[in-house]
Amino acid sequence: MHSQASVDQWRTTIMQHLPELSKPQATVLALWSLGMVLARSSALTAVSALVAVVEERKENTIRQRLREWYYEAPAKRGAPRQALQVETCFAPLLGWIVSWWQGTQLALALDATTLGACFVVLAISVVYRGCAIPVAWVILPANQKHAWRGEWLRLLRCCAVCGAWCLGTGRSLSWPTAGCMPHGCFGAS
Repeated sequence: MHSQASVDQWRTTIMQHLPELSKPQATVLALWSLGMVLARSSALTAVSALVAVVEERKENTIRQRLREWYYEAPAKRGAPRQALQVETCFAPLLGWIVSWWQGTQLALALDATTLGACFVVLAISVVYRGCAIPVAWVILPANQKHAWRGEWLRLLRCCAVCGAWCLGTGRSLSWPTAGCMPHGCFGAS
């Protein structure tokens, strides 16, 4: 069984690669992600049950902590709670993946997935061995007309995949579109 030391080590790694996160945000992300891997499930019940054992806490306490992580700030308990600005993590997340990347080419997939009649998820993912690793996304209402082009461009800018973006690895990424400019994607600044 894994221990609190495993959670602490994983939190430290997350904070190194995603410095935009506060320590509490990084802690709960560590609990969520390590819990999903160990439980082999992303279900709140499965993750909270496993994390409660590792953390030696009550399952309902862990469930609430995990649940509040994705709430907006006003819905969270306590005074100094803040919402996670997930967009600030997109470029560092892509950088983290690329820091482990072997090779000179990187395939990105742009995908729109409808979740019932409620949501549409637009996601940019790194394609690796037949799997897609999401690095940027936006969730939109499915029942409202909305132009996606602007959303895609915003996501691409968040990832900084246009031009030569060096990631501290000695390698660069380039976006194979004539419209890419050093000042932003498709001529946008």
